[in-house]
Amino acid sequence: MKLFSTLAVKKAFDDVLLAEFTGRTGIAVDGVYDPTTQLMARIRAGERPDVMIAVTSAFDELNGAAVLDLSTKTAIAKTGVGLAVPPGARLPDVTTLDAFKQALLDARSVAYSRTGASGIYFARLIEELGIAEKVNARATVIDKGFIAHAVVDGRADVAIQQLSELRFVPDARIAGPFPAEVQHYSEFSAVAATAENGEAAAFLAFLTSDEARRAYERTGLELP
Repeated sequence: MKLFSTLAVKKAFDDVLLAEFTGRTGIAVDGVYDPTTQLMARIRAGERPDVMIAVTSAFDELNGAAVLDLSTKTAIAKTGVGLAVPPGARLPDVTTLDAFKQALLDARSVAYSRTGASGIYFARLIEELGIAEKVNARATVIDKGFIAHAVVDGRADVAIQQLSELRFVPDARIAGPFPAEVQHYSEFSAVAATAENGEAAAFLAFLTSDEARRAYERTGLELP
């Protein structure tokens, strides 16, 4: 079975869920993991997965297109955005908006994604906060992937990404989520190409099982 999936759930899938699903059903899952914007680009280019997991709102652009069966759309998890710093670094205070802004301004370089949902939101947020020029003057802007690698290898000393994606880089230290007043949650849903695909239907059912929920929670995701 071919899976297109957002990076946000990859740790839960790699650590637990894909092996457990295959062990129970005998169905092998071939996963492609990319930011939602790039998964949508693959769809527009003609690629067709059996199941796709992406930011729920992104499926709106497929409405009316005979690509995925949106009647199968199943919300599975959500996550907020957070900050990570290098191993051994002091954790900055990000509990208030003023402290959060100061942490960004004090950073030698802030790393964020050019294409991921968290990076797109962050770029807009720093504009709204009036600090975009200063932050971007020394930012490490990354096309895609797990942004916390940039604080581990020394390119930056703050990484911005969804909390579940930051956890994929265990050497990085998570400073915390964004302050509540500027927090941004992304919900993720799974959609099958066709409702008649029995393997896809079994996979979607498994993704809302108690075991799946526990795996999401262990890897920085919340229930929708």
